[in-house]
Amino acid sequence: MSRESNNWAKGIVSTLVGATAWGFSGTCVQYLFTSTALDPLLLTTIRQLGAGLVFLAVLLASRRETLRAMLADHGTVVRLLVFGSFGLFLNSAVYATAISYTNAGTATVLQSLNIVFVLAISCLAARRLPRRLEVAALACALVATFLIATHGDPTTLSMPLIGLFFGIATAAAATFYTMYPRPLFERWGSFAVTGLGMLVGGLTGLAICCANGTLPGGMPELDLTSVAVLSVAVLVGTFGAYGLFLRGVSLVGPLWGNMLGAAEPVSATAITALWLRTPFSWADWMGLFLMVATIGLVTLQSREDT
Repeated sequence: MSRESNNWAKGIVSTLVGATAWGFSGTCVQYLFTSTALDPLLLTTIRQLGAGLVFLAVLLASRRETLRAMLADHGTVVRLLVFGSFGLFLNSAVYATAISYTNAGTATVLQSLNIVFVLAISCLAARRLPRRLEVAALACALVATFLIATHGDPTTLSMPLIGLFFGIATAAAATFYTMYPRPLFERWGSFAVTGLGMLVGGLTGLAICCANGTLPGGMPELDLTSVAVLSVAVLVGTFGAYGLFLRGVSLVGPLWGNMLGAAEPVSATAITALWLRTPFSWADWMGLFLMVATIGLVTLQSREDT
């Protein structure tokens, strides 16, 4: 197998495993919201800061020279601050908020609308109109969102309007964190960039929590089960998910990364239904199917173009 083919295979596996782990983390977040008094901002801060410290420990142990060079480069530091605060932290915070108003499966499916945003940005950058498969993908995405939001009845919303808003905001933030850091990935590698970005995100959340009084007095008591679930959400659903997914995206590109990211809403919906017994209607499942179809259609068009 050639080096290029080997990297492609690694990218596919990394993206799939990372997306599945991220979907699983959504179910962990939903469990914590239903069993503890953690709020979305505090939970996001704990996840980002915990995972950021794990990333930092690995970087100090294995890539200290890279770490030193990154921190000595002013342009890189500025980009890391933007990526960590407005990419990783913002995405996790609005995602957790969307889950608090809906559920893990619904929030994750709505986040998959990021493929539409990636498509729109790609068309604007190339100064072209969407092609036939891209138009079909856009139609699937709109119908999927309609079904999830209304359960097929245009006169009612099946979720709070604020939940729909944060679901779409999650998609916008996901678009940013997958597209913005590509120059950093090309120069420094995805692991170091993701690790420092995650640490920046955690410190951003910590500053906000201290400023608004959430910390130190707002930390609720957690039982052993909640501590275990939170630990899994940090190590598997944040450190592992972001590290693997963004490494995969760095190898296969944003469009392929978003296609393989279809594993995320599938895993989140399936795990939430099986573990937490969250009910999903026919409209929810149909919306999930159409969102996965959206990702597939965009990817087929990208292959035709190449």
